[in-house]
Order: sequence, then C-alpha cells, then structure tokens
Amino acid sequence: MPDVFATYSFRPEKGTSPEEAARWIAEEETTGTWTKIGTTADYVRRLDGEVTRITPEDGHYIVKIRYPAEIFEPGNVAQYLSVVAGNLFGLKKLSAVRLLDMDFPESLIPFPGPRFGIRGIRAIVGTTNRPHVGTIIKPKVGLSPEDTAEVAYQAAVGGVDLIKDDETLTDQAFCPMKERVPKVMAGLGKVKEETGRNVLYAVNVTTRADKIVAKAEEAITLGANMVMVDVIIAGFGALQALGDAPGITVPIHVHRAMHAAMTRNKEHGIAMRPFARLVRWLGGDQLHTGTVSGKMSHEADEVLGDNAVLTGPCFGRKRVFPVSSGGLHPGKVFAELETLGTDIVLQAGGGIHGHPDGTAAGAMAMRQAVDAFMEGIPLEEHAKQHYELERALKLWGIG
Repeated sequence: MPDVFATYSFRPEKGTSPEEAARWIAEEETTGTWTKIGTTADYVRRLDGEVTRITPEDGHYIVKIRYPAEIFEPGNVAQYLSVVAGNLFGLKKLSAVRLLDMDFPESLIPFPGPRFGIRGIRAIVGTTNRPHVGTIIKPKVGLSPEDTAEVAYQAAVGGVDLIKDDETLTDQAFCPMKERVPKVMAGLGKVKEETGRNVLYAVNVTTRADKIVAKAEEAITLGANMVMVDVIIAGFGALQALGDAPGITVPIHVHRAMHAAMTRNKEHGIAMRPFARLVRWLGGDQLHTGTVSGKMSHEADEVLGDNAVLTGPCFGRKRVFPVSSGGLHPGKVFAELETLGTDIVLQAGGGIHGHPDGTAAGAMAMRQAVDAFMEGIPLEEHAKQHYELERALKLWGIG
C-alpha cells in the first residue's frame, strides 16, 4: 500500500540542527518519545516516520516526511489528523512549524467526495460558465424570520445565485430554523415564478457532530435546497457524517470560520490546503478559500493552490466550487476573476446590502460587474449603461 507524505515548514530551536528538528517531528507523530524506552519491540519499527527531504528556504526549512500507510485507520479522519497534525506543534525543538500539505493514497480515501460539485450546482442553478454570485444574510444575526426572508427575496430578485446564513446564525429563538426556512424558501419560490431562476439557500445546520445529520434532514424537510456547516468549528467528523448520510440530498456549503487561528500565521499552524483536501474527500460541494482583493489577508498564489486542490484531479471525485468572500463589492469583481478564474462563487455581504439603493440593487450591481467581465467590457464603461453598477463604483471604487 502506498504511504502518506506530509510537508512542513519549520524553524529549529536555537542549538538544534534542522536534521534533528525534522527527526523529532517524524518520531513524535509515529513511534518515538523523548527518551529511550524498553517497550518498543523490533517489529514496531516498520511504523517509524521517515524524513525524506529537507530544503532550506528563506530562513526556514521545508521537510517532507513519510508516514507508513499502516499507521492510519482507513476512513478515520480524526485519526489521520492526529498523525500529520498532532503533538508536533508544541515540540520545544521547534521555534515554529506549519503543516503545508499532505498527500494520501487512494486506498486511504474511502470517501465518496461531493455529491454535486461544480457541475451539479451549475445544473441546479442553470448556468454554464459564468461565476456564481452569492450573498450572506446581513446583519449576521438579529433579524426575524420574516425580515430574513425579505432580505433573501431582495437579493434573489436582484440576481444572486446563492444566499447563505452567516456562521453565527443557527437555530436561535429570535430566528428559529423551523420558521426561517419555510419563509425564505417561499420567497425564493416567488423569485422562481417571477424570473424562472433557481436560487440556493444554504441553511446553517452547524451543531454537535452526533446531531448534525438530524438537523440537516430537518432543514431539508422544511424545504432547504442547500445546507451549510462551519467545518473547523464543528469538526471534520460532522462534515463526514453529512457526506455519508443518504438523507442529505442537497449540496453542502462549507464555511471555514475559525480557520485563521491555524492558517494565518505563515510560520506556525496549519495551512488551508490540508483542510481543502479534507473537505473534498468528505463531501463538501462548496468551500470558502478566500479573496485576493478583499478584507481578509490572502496571497494569490496560496489561494490559487488551494482552489486547485478543490478543482484538480482527485481520484475521480467531483470538483468543489471555491467561494471567494470577505469584503467583496462590484469594484473588486475584475480583480477576483482575473486572478482566480470563472469557476468561482463571488460572495458579497456588505458589498450587496450596503448599496445606496438597497439589497436588490446591490445584487444587480454584482451581476452587472460579472457580466462586464464575461463580455470583455471595461467595468467603468459598462457602468455608464448600468445605473446600479455606477452607484456601487461611486461608493466603493474599483479594486
């Protein structure tokens, strides 16, 4: 059986050689401990981690470590992470260490992957090659079910393809799911009648892992055509449960709230790429991977690499729709699409609801910016003939 390889960036503690520091990672995550012990039988050595390559790079080192496939319990994602991303982050021999990527063989990926993926979601919405436009219900929390539905209707009639709950809205008393979902879906049904367009609503079903399938099935019974999970907060086991459950018959939108606690520090923690791989394996159909021009801190090369993990070859699994979100507005559409391509969801919250003429106009402006890009028309030129876009650019500018 092919083995697993994980790639780390690290800086050794002062007085520790790169070779010794890398060896500590390999040993800590497999068979070693801090001192000699008398309980390690010879046959255990086949499970030793192996440092295969160390490369210096800009004041730190890149190391690739081989982990024997036998050390992994097939299908147990929590156990996978305990090996490639376990105790190593606290090792005193390392000043800093970051898991950059991991390479698992197909034999250790007994997961079906996304049910819908990019092509399936495009089929539901009825689009071909253009980017999708999404929005978040704003304010994040506090609206009644009736007002939530009205915001959703205005966004949908304005032209968005996707509406989602924010990460903090689940099933609170001020906006319970059993009231919110039917009202929102009724509004989207009205949009279907008026425009012929199908619009997705990602209902946040994030809860404890042993209850999330029942919560998602309840949302679907209430009419939801998409569900959402905060995967870092709920855990990858929660996403795996949704991906495996036959009753989850709608796409799964994956939010990454709390990810930056691990991904933002370029020297220590876990990069987004391993998380992106896990989401694809476990059945996510959409995943937030960041912008190149928004309010969050991202480097274009890193976002492109993460998106490639979602959309490139993966043992025949369907492709995941990357979601670009965080501070977007119509003036940033070209910057996103020029860098990230058109197989993307452009998710704008304030950049839609903050439009001077309201949510519907904000959604129209985003769609107009996308149309301009797809038609090869300069944004400012297109705005001369599209009032909503002109108003948005006057407020927020370009880029």
